[in-house]
Amino acid sequence: MLSKPFGKFASVALVTMMSSAVVLSACSSDNNGAAGSSASPGASASAAPKKEKVDGGEITTAYLGDPQGFIRFWATTTTSTEVIDLVFSTLYKFNEKQEIVPDLAVDQPTFSEDKKTMTIKLRTDAKWSDGQPVTADDVVFTYSIPINNDYTGPRKSTFSRMEKIEKVDASTVKITFKEPHAGYIDMMIYNILPQHILKDVAIKDMDKSEFFKKPIGSGPYKLTEWKASQYLTFTRNDNYYGGKPAIEKVTAKIVPDANAMMAQLQTGEINVVSVPADNLAAIEQFAKTSGKIKLQKDIPSTSYSFVGWNLTNPLFQDKKVRQALTTAIDRKGLVDGVAEGMGKVVNSQTAPSYWTFTDNVPKFDYNEAKAKQMLAEAGWKDTDGDGVLDKDGKKFEFEMQVNQGNKVREKAVTVIQQQLKKVGINVIPRVVESSAFTKNFQKKDFVSIYYAWSISGDPNPHGIWHSSEIESGLNTVSYKNPEVDKLIDEDLSTFDKAKRKEILNKVDALIAEDQPYTFLYSPTVVMAYPSNLEGFNPQRDSLKEVQKWYFTK
Repeated sequence: MLSKPFGKFASVALVTMMSSAVVLSACSSDNNGAAGSSASPGASASAAPKKEKVDGGEITTAYLGDPQGFIRFWATTTTSTEVIDLVFSTLYKFNEKQEIVPDLAVDQPTFSEDKKTMTIKLRTDAKWSDGQPVTADDVVFTYSIPINNDYTGPRKSTFSRMEKIEKVDASTVKITFKEPHAGYIDMMIYNILPQHILKDVAIKDMDKSEFFKKPIGSGPYKLTEWKASQYLTFTRNDNYYGGKPAIEKVTAKIVPDANAMMAQLQTGEINVVSVPADNLAAIEQFAKTSGKIKLQKDIPSTSYSFVGWNLTNPLFQDKKVRQALTTAIDRKGLVDGVAEGMGKVVNSQTAPSYWTFTDNVPKFDYNEAKAKQMLAEAGWKDTDGDGVLDKDGKKFEFEMQVNQGNKVREKAVTVIQQQLKKVGINVIPRVVESSAFTKNFQKKDFVSIYYAWSISGDPNPHGIWHSSEIESGLNTVSYKNPEVDKLIDEDLSTFDKAKRKEILNKVDALIAEDQPYTFLYSPTVVMAYPSNLEGFNPQRDSLKEVQKWYFTK
């Protein structure tokens, strides 16, 4: 599973991820949406006048913070994943069903009988934006990076079962695994890098190289300018194998406040953006009266928001305390009152839209009296009458970080602060600038943190929950459960889908019991697009498949 911190993985993207693609979601709202049209389902296509396709035009979107660079082996936010996908091609892409579909590959991979070798055929018409051909040598060069001892980035676990990659011929590569690897699809979506540009750059220095911010890619667009904390501009790549995109230019503005984004949507400074729950009513009215934008609403997401508890902190090392914290938080109230009903409460680490989802897990529904009782049983009592619980001379108080500019999350943290105060816990909210916030999460520099994962790809959650991911992966709350480790490893060697669902449902139940996160909700999403924009897939959010978009007149 690939995970990104939702800022959009998220690919977050921390867009790594679990064993699948997970991305941290910091830079976008909890209601990031999918592309689509607001036309009513009953409208007749034949009744609509034919629209003339326009060659050219500009898409302008916005993110709360800068991307982390243009090599996905080091990039972990959704913002990073989205801009990387503009500039680069990959062996495969994920479709809306989380299946891999060929990009630089020409078909699905083929496996040996023992499932330990995988062969991939490559298309022969792809070129880098500098005109050089994309070859098997580039693929071998790229996939040799994460298995090299000098690579210490956050995606290492995704490739831990890969032994080597070899060139079979100019358009064929073969990957050998140490053991059968059912989660292989999470390896398939990393941007292929140009060997002729990067061959002399040491792997340990690659994330600090000039290429990291001035890339040469083979995707539909080229990066033309990046002014840190201001904007990135992209122009279409005439060498793109899929043909020159209709949209001439894409601009991604850095706007560190969601309300400011919505203001710019209404002034026309932004024309494609997700709409947060607290701005939806105003934007719906604007769409209706102006006719300038259309909205795609109620798109289910593969993301979920959570409060992460740093388990190295003594406050959170007792499982009963973590269960009590969840019991003290009215998660359905957050959905209804903060997210304007745009979400579904989740009780474990699998988003409801995933094929492995189960709700048959331990649940800790909101109950203030029960939460107080659980905390008392764990030894936390207000012995001095100041309204704050204490134990062994220590007050139950801590800081909760949230990323700046995401007003829905800032409001949610305030609500959580008020609810925990009722059971004798003092929470100090800390709003942190988006880039620093992501770094704090990855460096484990937090006591508690309000964050989100945007999940894609294989459902195995190795990257977030396996104990081997504590040191340099995305298990930043330092969660350890030997049974969870065992089940995660077993799943990665299991190719039978029904058996995998059974195994991963057990993982969900164990994690729900342990409550290393307080799992909050999976949002539904809303996207705003120009009224004269066509060609987008109503199941895809943000800039996915932008090369298929076009304006009409």
